[in-house]
This record gives sequence, C-alpha cells and structure tokens, in this order.
Amino acid sequence: LKYDGLLPWEILLSEAQERMTLAVPQEKLEEFKALARHMDVEVTVLGKFTDSGVFKVRHGDKTAAALSMDFMHHGLPKMKLQAAWAPVTEKPLKADVPADRQEDLLKRMLGRLNICSKEYMIRQYDHEVKGGSVVKPLCGVRQDGPSDAAVLRPVLGEDAGIVLSHGICPKFSDYDTYWMMANALDEAVRNAVAVGGDPDRMAGCDNFCWCDPVESEKTPDGKYKLAQLVRACKSLAEFCEAYGVPCVSGKDSMKNDYSGGGKKISIPPTVLFSALGYIADASKAVTQDFKKPGDVIFLLGRTANELAGSEFASELGLSGGRVPRVDAQSALARYRELHAAMEDGMVDACHDLSDGGLAVAAAEMCIGGRTGAKIDLDFLDAEPGMTAAERLYSESASRLLCSVPPEKADEFASRFSGSVRRIGIVTDSGSLAFKADGSELFSADVEKMASAFKKTFNW
Repeated sequence: LKYDGLLPWEILLSEAQERMTLAVPQEKLEEFKALARHMDVEVTVLGKFTDSGVFKVRHGDKTAAALSMDFMHHGLPKMKLQAAWAPVTEKPLKADVPADRQEDLLKRMLGRLNICSKEYMIRQYDHEVKGGSVVKPLCGVRQDGPSDAAVLRPVLGEDAGIVLSHGICPKFSDYDTYWMMANALDEAVRNAVAVGGDPDRMAGCDNFCWCDPVESEKTPDGKYKLAQLVRACKSLAEFCEAYGVPCVSGKDSMKNDYSGGGKKISIPPTVLFSALGYIADASKAVTQDFKKPGDVIFLLGRTANELAGSEFASELGLSGGRVPRVDAQSALARYRELHAAMEDGMVDACHDLSDGGLAVAAAEMCIGGRTGAKIDLDFLDAEPGMTAAERLYSESASRLLCSVPPEKADEFASRFSGSVRRIGIVTDSGSLAFKADGSELFSADVEKMASAFKKTFNW
C-alpha cells in the first residue's frame, strides 16, 4: 500500500472513504487490473488467500499482525437471547371516497412525504458521472418525473449497463416485519425490471436500521423487537433465494433509540434493500413517462384489498386492514416475461406501483410525459367487492403499469402467463380520467397534479 508516513496500525485501522476489498481469481487478475485502469480506478494487490488458518499482515520485513481465524470466528462467546412474536390481529378495513372528493384526495396524496417530488434535494447532488448515465433520477419531457431506477454505462464503449434501484417500506413494520422485508426486496427488484434490468442478473444489498432488539431495563419490549428482527431476516433469506438475488453486501445499525425528557423514541424497524442489476443494451432502457397518445395502458399483477400501512390509510387516518403480501413465484415469472417484451421493443413506458398504488403511479406517468390518460377501474384484475378508492390506492405488491403501442398490444398481452389487463389509453387531453362501476368517477388536470407533486419541497 502507498501510504507514506503512516504507521502499520494506522494503515490497518484507517477509515478512509471510497475503498473496498475484492477477491479476484488469479487467472483473471491482469484482466481485472486492465479494466480498473480503463475506468481510472486505483488498484493495489494486497495479498492472497492461503490454507494456513491465520490472517497475516506484513509491513516491510516485519509481521504487523497474525490472527487465528478460529479465534476470529469463535473466540467471543455468542449471546443467547430470547424472542417472542405476537402477530398483529388483522382488522377488516373498508373505505370509499365520494366522487366529488376524489380529485382533491389524489392531489393530497401526491404531496405526501413518501410520494412527493424530491427534486429540490436531487438537484443539489451530482448525478452525472463521466457522461455515462442513461436513466437519471428524474425523467420525462421536463425532467421532473420520478424514475424507478438509475441506468449507467460504466464503460462508454460498451452497450451493456448497470441498473441501480431501491426498495424501502418501514410503514409495514407496524404489522409484520416479515412482509415489510418482502415488500422492500420486491420493490427493489421490480424497480430494476421496470427500466429494463434483467431479473436473472441481479445482486442485492440489505441495509438494516433497527431499534435496540435486546431486552433490558431500558428496552422491556426487547423480546418482541428481537422477534421482529428474526422475522425480517427469515424473509430476507427466503425471498433472496426465491428471486435468485444474492446479498453481496449489507449493513446493520441496531441501537436507533433516543431517550430524553422521560421518553424513549425508537425508530420503526427499517431495511433499505438495494438492487444492482444488468442490462445488456442500455439503449433499450425504459422510463416511466407516457410517450404517445393512443398507447394502450396495461396493468400487470392482481390488485387485492391490501391497505394496511398504505399512504391512503395514513392520509385518511384509517387503521387495520391487510398488509401487502408478496408471491415471489408469480412475480418473478411476470418480471421475466416483461423483460423479454422490453428486449423486443414492445414497451414505451413502465412504472411500478408502490406508495399510493394505481392512482399515484398513473399520475406520475402523466406528469412525466405531460400527457393525459383514461383508465377504467372495472377492467382491473381485482379482489371482488373492492370500492373504487380501494382499487385506486391499494398497495398490492409486484404490480406494474405499462404503455404499449396499439399495434403491439395484442402480442404484448399474449406474452404473460399471469395477470395482465388492458385498463386504459394514453390521451392528449391534459387530464387523468378514471371510470368505475360503469360511470365517470373523476378527472384531474395534469399541470395541477404536477404542482401538487412539487409543492411539498418547492423551497
């Protein structure tokens, strides 16, 4: 290592940023170093793996460290903790909103903190590196629509690109951290697929931010919080395996509690799941903004009455309901089929349904393209008995909205083995209009929706 003037222990314990260690097969070392030089990345060969069972570090001719791996892994006795899970009882939640209040509700939803435009903050940071970004954090005709994921070309002479996406939904932890984790992972994978990422070439990073899960005088509910952690880890393992997305990195922070003024505040159990994906040809990347009037709008995936923890329930002060479940088998099949359709150039726009459900996703696609749309809720593949509001704002997992040229609509629909429904059309009307139960429900002006979307952080 080239650190002039540093002592051996300073080199070992330095926390300098923007570094990482990698293991590279010996036969690919020179190829790896050449690629690093091409990307202007400094690489130093530190050492090699051995079968000695000892971690050895040298500084010149002197041994700076020699640590037994047996002691490293087994020297500290493991803690023995108790966990106690108490599932939240699901209470029925039925909700509807009068037609004359629907437009106002949609604008309020667009302004909610978990949904509203983050452009004010995004513009303060550099999101262009060496001219290699293909899909940026914001997209659309005015570059103010929220992108599902970023697409980058790290090697400018190559067609291939990488996809970076995220999923986070701590609001579901109030109900079940198992499904919180499942939804976060599914959202990250789905966001990557929405821009053209290959669902069979992804890796993940789990980022835990947790309240203290160890029972003590300060944490009398530690058994329950530990059970929440156990369920989240169980879900992480099961859904990573189901999607074929290995976790190649991660982080945990387990003491996120504050005590003051005689009160203790604990953060909700939170995991940010990030996905790193691959796109063979970055020129085929898809953005979420509607492109052309006349395009047919499809909804992929089934809509259930899953409103527990939803933005809709929070906005109206409602509690109860069923937290969204993830069916990995049907979702992965859908993602693969959608990816194949994108590879064949059949999709003009694609957007995932998450915070705010169908109504918010459709609004964001209209804002991005500054187009209108007509959507009929009666065409949804939805759980029987759902009200118009429930169909609009359910946050059922694994769903996507796609717009497809009309001449390709029939072939597109035939590509899917699961739920696919033609629910509307892109228009040049400048408004988003919904029908339900055989009659007009409401319409919202696109520019007014854009204003509501930006108003919260329009500083």
